[in-house]
Amino acid sequence: MEKIASFTIDHIKLQPGVYVSRKDKVGDSTVTTFDLRMTSPNEEPVMNTAEMHTIEHLGATFLRNHKDFGDKTVYFGPMGCRTGFYLLLAGDYESKDILPLVVEMYEFVRDFEGEVPGASPKDCGNYLDMNLGMAKYLAAKYLKVLTHIDEFPESRLVYPE
Repeated sequence: MEKIASFTIDHIKLQPGVYVSRKDKVGDSTVTTFDLRMTSPNEEPVMNTAEMHTIEHLGATFLRNHKDFGDKTVYFGPMGCRTGFYLLLAGDYESKDILPLVVEMYEFVRDFEGEVPGASPKDCGNYLDMNLGMAKYLAAKYLKVLTHIDEFPESRLVYPE
């Protein structure tokens, strides 16, 4: 069997950033999949499910309510390896095009106070597996990468060779 595209990325060289994972044609439209890599694979500890679950709830709520990208958001959810998230947007985009959106979303997570949207037994199948404090910490850590992305000697917007 042929490897799928995401398994051909050199995860030893991969660092936190915002990457175009793939672009798919759906009829006459393009769907762009972004790799929002929050931790360095195989180098840093992976994120725990509770904080990832919290970021998923907050991020999806933020994106689907966004004035410009709400109707373009196809999906936002965790990677199985627990090193980041996938964001699928309707449209043909590059990483730099959505960097302001990703910064805004992670600022929303970092600054969020109150009840996590959808964190109830009626709304979620695992509503007790949430950790807002750790989600906020991880969002703040990722924002340090996002807001200084141009200062890194290697690209954090294009997959490493």
